[in-house]
Amino acid sequence: MVRLIGYFFGIGTVFFLGVAAFVAVYLANVTKDLPDYEVLNSYAPPVTTRVHATNGALMAEYARERRLYLPIQAIPDRVKAAFLSAEDKNFYNHPGVDVTGLFRAIVTNLQQMGSGRRPVGASTITQQVAKNFLLSSDQTIDRKVKEAILSFRIEQAYSKDRILELYLNEIFFGMNSYGIAGAALTYFDKSVTELSIAETAYLAALPKGPNNYHPFRRTEAAIERRNWVVDRMVENGYVTRSEGDEAKKQPLGVTPRNRGSYLFASDYFAEEVRRQIIERYGDNALYEGGLSVRTSLDPRMQVIARRVLQGGLISYDERRGFHGPIKTVEIGSDWGIELSKVAGYGDVPEWKLAVVLATDAEGADIGLQPRKEPSGKVAEERVTGRIAADAMKWAYRSATGDRKTARSPEGVLSPGDVVYVEPTETDGSYRLRQPPRVQGGLVAMDPHTGRVLAMVGGFSYSQSEFNRATQAMRQPGSSFKPFVYAAALDNGYTPASVIMDAPIEIVSGGEVWRPQNYGGGSAGPSTLRLGIEKSRNLMTVRLAQDMGMGLVAEYAERFGVYDKMNPVLAMSLGSGETTVLRMVSAYSVLANGGKQIKPSLIDRIQDRYGKTIFSHEERTCEGCNAQDWENQEEPNVIDNREQVLDPMTAYQITSMMEGVVTRGTAAGKIKLDRPAAGKTGTTNDEKDAWFVGYTPDLVAGLYIGFDSPAPLGRGSTGGSLSAPLFNEFMQAAVEGTPPTKFLVPEGMQMIAVDRKTGMAASEGDPDTIMEAFKPGTGPADVFSVIGGDEFMEPEEILRSSPQANQAVTGGQSGLF
Repeated sequence: MVRLIGYFFGIGTVFFLGVAAFVAVYLANVTKDLPDYEVLNSYAPPVTTRVHATNGALMAEYARERRLYLPIQAIPDRVKAAFLSAEDKNFYNHPGVDVTGLFRAIVTNLQQMGSGRRPVGASTITQQVAKNFLLSSDQTIDRKVKEAILSFRIEQAYSKDRILELYLNEIFFGMNSYGIAGAALTYFDKSVTELSIAETAYLAALPKGPNNYHPFRRTEAAIERRNWVVDRMVENGYVTRSEGDEAKKQPLGVTPRNRGSYLFASDYFAEEVRRQIIERYGDNALYEGGLSVRTSLDPRMQVIARRVLQGGLISYDERRGFHGPIKTVEIGSDWGIELSKVAGYGDVPEWKLAVVLATDAEGADIGLQPRKEPSGKVAEERVTGRIAADAMKWAYRSATGDRKTARSPEGVLSPGDVVYVEPTETDGSYRLRQPPRVQGGLVAMDPHTGRVLAMVGGFSYSQSEFNRATQAMRQPGSSFKPFVYAAALDNGYTPASVIMDAPIEIVSGGEVWRPQNYGGGSAGPSTLRLGIEKSRNLMTVRLAQDMGMGLVAEYAERFGVYDKMNPVLAMSLGSGETTVLRMVSAYSVLANGGKQIKPSLIDRIQDRYGKTIFSHEERTCEGCNAQDWENQEEPNVIDNREQVLDPMTAYQITSMMEGVVTRGTAAGKIKLDRPAAGKTGTTNDEKDAWFVGYTPDLVAGLYIGFDSPAPLGRGSTGGSLSAPLFNEFMQAAVEGTPPTKFLVPEGMQMIAVDRKTGMAASEGDPDTIMEAFKPGTGPADVFSVIGGDEFMEPEEILRSSPQANQAVTGGQSGLF
């Protein structure tokens, strides 16, 4: 018996040693290529970049994985409790592997053997961290062994809170959301601190299989799994039984967050910011870098800009007539299904899609597009309404002709036509609308900093993502003339200098160019002030010819209107191509006293750790970082911007453009409670209508035109189309702010001159104006005419020139 026992003991020993040797060799083979768990120290997951307005409102988010990283201290205890209850209730007690849970899973799997069910797992949160960060998802023995070994090592190297932090920020929740913070926003549009017990429990249920518990496709399974998590929270003592019962009675309440632009009317602005970040830092920084971008957008001013430009485009378009329905659909027993398939403009919530159900002489009956539920299902309710005849009379005119083509709604709309409508504010009926074919762009800027406060790139971002404020290259027309005059004033001319306004021929390359004033005619000798106020083309060409186009090109490039300007005379009339943003930036230099600015949509960019990596503010501050007060001088902000224009010149051209508003081509169009200066612009054949102008603290500019340049129609000038929109925007934008005046530079002399001749006026002379002159300059003693060959007294030139006499006695005013 002793020998037998010894024999079996020897066999057992040999077997044990063999198994131990096998295990040792196996473990050595498995662990020799284990990944380095220390990489968790430098964990930097893809994080969502968030773009904010100047007041902190969220404008847009960009991410490949929608994740916001939260430190464990910022995650509420209730949220932690839900995930511990659902995934690993012994997390704070086990060493990385839960032996008890593992044994329970083995028993369960043995009982289910042959049932076809998927084996039950027993992975702890630490094991899931090891798998998600360091290993693949292969269902193999080798991977599970590596997972267990890494879990032990991770537990030895990191605290429990750090491991839980990694887990809660990494896991996938479905709907392209990663991490608990991103999931809370995606599913409930809430921060983690706002989640209820039921909402927290549902999110804790998702990591097991997001598609298995989809809120809309697998609603019952999702509620069942959520309630299971609630029961575990009650069982583990994290919530009371009554709280748990109440939570289980709640619906899922999932309200998916809108993907894209969240701040109303900010789409064009946000897209331009997106392009600039990619250009500066690349795609990965935008979609994975977790940047925090604070922009210069003023939400109130942005809404005003959108309303004004949209209103102007709609008004112009409706005056030209009706383009016809968007499309035509069958209106069978359920017209809502067909209408729901038509895509509308999501960024024009005032408008609704509707289908015409019937028409008569008094109006049209319509059915409104039914709403879609979060699941994508079309709601069953059907809403109808009516368009009164008076609310669609503009559509009686065909957009393809100038005569009325209908006498009643019956001649405009037919059953099945799909159109846009807008509710009226009075009786609950609707007004017929149509997306305008004409487009435009508007920019508002702080002239002292270059911060873009508002930007609208067209009627609707949903209609077209092309930003006409920054991407459309358009001819500025006469809105370019202030830079020609600024170059002259900066080089020896004065506002009272006189130029001949008379026909001129320019011969170049065998071709003859004969520029004309808008409306024809000419006024003879006239001052620079009159030339810009009345927007005289002939005077501008003569002035540019007298200076030399090389000088004009230098100033245009200095102001940033063009990168490289072709120095030909036609360019003096704004025949080059530039953008609204460039023009507004250039006018800002005139408004701020000649300081160069860098237009910017971005105030500051911070990386995921809060470090500022970009700031638009380049001024330096002496003494701003003093630790203590020791009777030192107050901090001094150093303005290191380049002076690109004499401040006196800037004031002179501003004063002259105030005349454009009060007496010139924008007269009667601008009505503000403070000084304003600006310039109209109309290109050949009225293809573009511009107005760019400013008050002492705000610059704004816009144009209206077709994307494929075509005539807007006779009389569609900057003064008639764009100046009223500028006025409407400015009135609302500056409301509530104290009026200020344009600063007169020290040393500037104000001298009364004759408005017609530019010569010094005597006391009591009629038709005089106070003109600004630099030191050492003043009104001319003799009547010197630029573009003429003689110098003569005023009386002599009046006798010899009927055109000059016409200029003095009232003359012909060109509108341009």
